[in-house]
Amino acid sequence: MGQRGAGAPRALRGAPLIFRRRSRFAELVERQLDIFAEDERELLSDMERAERAYDTATRDDADEAYGNVQLLLDAGADRLADVRNAYAATLDEVVATTYEEAFLRGASKRFPRLIGLL
Repeated sequence: MGQRGAGAPRALRGAPLIFRRRSRFAELVERQLDIFAEDERELLSDMERAERAYDTATRDDADEAYGNVQLLLDAGADRLADVRNAYAATLDEVVATTYEEAFLRGASKRFPRLIGLL
């Protein structure tokens, strides 16, 4: 009897390989997000500090600390949306939709806290 659960000892003949094709905008979006991170470094740092302050806030200070976090997250999401919208405006509607989907995928990996606000 053979081993169970060890998997196939070699690739199976005829087994299809599945390749995920990168979006045609993936490299562009990656560069745009790099530039965003550099340009908004101070805002991103402020967000992290505000979240830490909220995490350590007393019960009396929690509401104000949460409000500060939300203001900074809203500002970051607005600026991220500005990057997306500025480029999308240069594209026709169908291509813009493809770009926006690629941007959302990239941004959700890089800036997940901002995505829900886009």
